[in-house]
Amino acid sequence: MASVGVDSEVTRIMLAVNESSIKGYPHASISSKSAFEWTLNKIIRSNTSGFKLLFLHVQVPDEDGFDDVDSIYASPEDFKNLNRKDKINGSHLLEYFVNRSHDLGVACEAWVKKGDPKEVICHEVKRVQPDLLVVGCRGLGPFQRVFVGTVSEFCVKHCECPVVSIKRSAEETPHDPVDD
Repeated sequence: MASVGVDSEVTRIMLAVNESSIKGYPHASISSKSAFEWTLNKIIRSNTSGFKLLFLHVQVPDEDGFDDVDSIYASPEDFKNLNRKDKINGSHLLEYFVNRSHDLGVACEAWVKKGDPKEVICHEVKRVQPDLLVVGCRGLGPFQRVFVGTVSEFCVKHCECPVVSIKRSAEETPHDPVDD
C-alpha cells in the first residue's frame, strides 16, 4: 500500500482574508474575522489535528501603481522600499490569523499575492486545490453590489471547489455597509 502524505490526511480549508477598510493595515476586516471564527467554531471545533488552514491575502495595487499619493519617489531604492512596505503590511495582517491558529493547535500556511482579489483567489484555488474555500461577505444590497462588486459572489460562481460565504452579523455591520 502506498504511503499517504500528511496533507492528504487533513481537510485543507483556504480562507481569503483582507485588511479593514476602516482601520487599515494590520487590522483584519470584520468579514475576514467572522469567516475565520465561523470556520473555527463550526468546522474545526475540537478536531484541530484534522484540518490545515490556508490563509490568502490579496493586495490590490492602486490603478497608477502608487498607494501613497503623498510620497516622493526620487530613486530606485524608494520603489524597493515601497514593495517591502506592501509585503510587511500583508505579513502583519496574516500574523493575526497565523498566531491564533497556532495558539489553538491548528496547522496553517499563509501567503500574500497581488492583483484583482476575485481573479487571484480563483487562480490560487486552482493552484493549491483546497477542499473548501471560506470567504467573508459584507452583505451588500443589490444597489451597492453594482458599484462596489462582490468578491464572494464571484468566488461562489467561479472557484473550482466548494465555497462557503459567511455574512457578518448585523451588530458587526458598520453604519456604511461598504466599510469592513
